[in-house]
Amino acid sequence: MKEKYYAFSAYLKDVFGEKVYKLPVNLPITCPNRLDGDGCSFCGEVGTGFEAMEGHTPVKVQLEGTKAHIAKRYGANKFIAYFQNYTNTFMPLDEFKRYLYEAVEVSDLVGISVSTRPDCIKKSYLDVLNEIKEKHHLKITVELGLQTVNYHTLERINRGHGLGEFIDAVLTIAQYDFDICTHVILNLPGDEQMDIVECAKVLSALPIRIVKIHSLYIPKNSKLYTEYKNGNINICTKEEYLKRLCEFLAYLREDMVVERLFSRVPKEDAVFSNWGTSWWKLRDEFEVMMEELGYQQGCKCDYLQGKALNRWGIES
Repeated sequence: MKEKYYAFSAYLKDVFGEKVYKLPVNLPITCPNRLDGDGCSFCGEVGTGFEAMEGHTPVKVQLEGTKAHIAKRYGANKFIAYFQNYTNTFMPLDEFKRYLYEAVEVSDLVGISVSTRPDCIKKSYLDVLNEIKEKHHLKITVELGLQTVNYHTLERINRGHGLGEFIDAVLTIAQYDFDICTHVILNLPGDEQMDIVECAKVLSALPIRIVKIHSLYIPKNSKLYTEYKNGNINICTKEEYLKRLCEFLAYLREDMVVERLFSRVPKEDAVFSNWGTSWWKLRDEFEVMMEELGYQQGCKCDYLQGKALNRWGIES
């Protein structure tokens, strides 16, 4: 049976011929949005580096330690160094370069993935990544947090950038032979299904290779936690989220890679996560819904390259 979507694990096997595992790296850095104020309303005090070591631990030590654990547990042979937490291009260029060159000292690396923000992309940083790609023959991925294309929601969650900055960042990165990965949250308060469909369309129209989909979780000590506790926000139901996820994939370009469908966060770190349901049970329910709807990824992606001309059979 044909898979319902192009999973990241399948993509890595297509590229590298076997399973590849990401090794999270945590650096002693922050985010410009935190320096300007409270940061994004959904972000907790530790950012997203739940599985990573302390940021002051040398990069090579972090990678070697996590690699040894994963290699033993899964019999893994190939790895991606994943600079995950906060904004990994928000530092002086020489520091950025030093951290990357610490990573490439680790054997069995096939790639480097750098997570950052759309307003922290400059060609000088991309040039460093390109230098490493060419010298060490590594696959480079730049991960951009967008979360939503609804600029009203971006403002409400204090994202610190709009849709324009995201498009500019994508077009700048696209000048290099890198994969671009975009992070989105499909159930932000204020977003509706039409926003999720438009998000799939915008991503599909841009030179983006990978999308990482998150379900909203609310960390303790986040601004969103206060709003949630006071009853000032509404989070859509589990069933509504699954419907949004199905529609998002239906409108998503068929060749785009889907890295994740739901957030995965330790229960003790969040006051709300996945409606109290394990991510694998949500995945099972999602697959049933996709089957019932008769959906495959891209089955509604008919809006690119002259939709009206195609609809009316007008040849150019």
